[in-house]
Amino acid sequence: MLPVSVSVSRRARRTSLIAATAAVSALAVGLTPSSTNAAPTHPHHDKSVVQKAIAALQSHPSAVRAARGLAFHTIDAVVDRDGSTHVRLARDFRGLPVLGGDVVVHQGPGATWQGTSQTLRGTLRLSVTPKLSTDRAKARALAPTRETRDIRDRRAKGSARLVVDALDGKPRLAWEVTTTGRRTDGTPSRMLNYVDARTGALLRQEETIETVDGSGSSLYSGTVPLQLTQSGSSYLLKDPTRGGTYTVDVNNKTDSALCTLINVGCQKGTQFSSTDTSFGNGSTSSRESAAVDAQYGTNMTWDYYNNVFGRNGIFGNGTGSWNRVHYGKNYVNAFWDGTKMTYGDGDGKSYGPLVSLDVAGHEMSHGVTENTAGLTYSGESGGLNEATSDIFGTMVEFYAANASDPGDYLIGEQFDLNGAPPLRRMDNPASDGSSANCWSSTVGNLDVHYSSGVGNHFFYLLAEGSGAKSLNGVSYNSPTCNGSTVTGIGREKAEQIWYRALTVYMTSNTNYAGARTASLKAAADLYGQGGAEYNAVAAAWSAVNVN
Repeated sequence: MLPVSVSVSRRARRTSLIAATAAVSALAVGLTPSSTNAAPTHPHHDKSVVQKAIAALQSHPSAVRAARGLAFHTIDAVVDRDGSTHVRLARDFRGLPVLGGDVVVHQGPGATWQGTSQTLRGTLRLSVTPKLSTDRAKARALAPTRETRDIRDRRAKGSARLVVDALDGKPRLAWEVTTTGRRTDGTPSRMLNYVDARTGALLRQEETIETVDGSGSSLYSGTVPLQLTQSGSSYLLKDPTRGGTYTVDVNNKTDSALCTLINVGCQKGTQFSSTDTSFGNGSTSSRESAAVDAQYGTNMTWDYYNNVFGRNGIFGNGTGSWNRVHYGKNYVNAFWDGTKMTYGDGDGKSYGPLVSLDVAGHEMSHGVTENTAGLTYSGESGGLNEATSDIFGTMVEFYAANASDPGDYLIGEQFDLNGAPPLRRMDNPASDGSSANCWSSTVGNLDVHYSSGVGNHFFYLLAEGSGAKSLNGVSYNSPTCNGSTVTGIGREKAEQIWYRALTVYMTSNTNYAGARTASLKAAADLYGQGGAEYNAVAAAWSAVNVN
């Protein structure tokens, strides 16, 4: 029998817009088709969905390589309109979490078995008794590496956790050591370090720093509507219609080193309030202006996921996130930390405040990924994580249809003060000098902000096709890696395919080959196997060398 604990959990993950070690000049950052089936629910709201999934696993133990000591814990569920269900489960082995062991159980109407999505191969057979002490594991985790060379004041946080690390397909007993610090550009660091609990080898490191009606005058989106909360004679920049999302001013302070260590010295900020219902003046002379952009970006991202996919907020349960603006001094970055977005003001010379609409959509989309597929923020899965945020940040921009910031496939172009190229562009990612247009066996070795280029390029080709075109005043000319010509299927269909692939078929260590499989399954679900959309997905992946 396969035991199950009906619970929903996900470790908070921090993700930054920009590759922390990169130079600023090389920064790393419709209609719903009637045939769409996906309608996300949460398993703790309907335990029968989970119970049926567990019963199905008990009837098909070989599907998850059943072994003595396995247990499964519910993360999320998607229920299609036809009654099909897709229940996402985390796996434990002898009481230890199995990283990379997550599985999605698929059942058709009437709970008919339709298989699983997972990347773990083989049956778990290993000792869970460590040979390495926790002190030695922490010492190994704190040893300097290429990934930590720009982090200052690194220290271990809390106790080391014993896990089964199976992300690379070879399950090993490992100590997970959390270290904190601060990168040289001011971005906080919270890194997960995995040390082999038998040999002491450092297996991998994963940076987890992954953001009453009124109106506001924003920096980048013109005058925008806002929903406010009245408090006595004042109005707060807090939206009661979207989960209570709100925005605060951290007054150019940064979190202390203790913030990520013991949650002390974290900047909570001051709630923006006004005696009238208007915020900002459209320039940086008012500290409210950047806050208007951040709040507006939160609103548009919430509405995008709700209206396009039926998702109830970033977390899927109606709970709102919040924003911090004016973080640090000359801080050219933005990041999501699992509950909120944090935005820097830029350096005032080359870059202004990083609160543009596509950046807001990018950061909040990290939250969606974190609470669905949970793509690990390293290697190819990390590139897919970043690509997903670029994709949906771009789609939020198109969804908003704001005349002051028309939709485009450029990332972060609004806060460039000197006419430099955008941070990234999806039609030709390699144009930034660092990102990858095409998959190769070394893509997973790149910073995730650069390996994301493969996913970004695929999505652009799927939506818009190859070759030259002009859209909203921007010229594009997307090449292919195999010399083919790709015909796009449009943004509306492409975004539906990517969302379903993410929420139904991808798992924590999905790589680019796995993303091809996941998106082909999603296209078959939505538009039929072998149809124009399905064939376009295959052609777009082949065009970026993912076959």
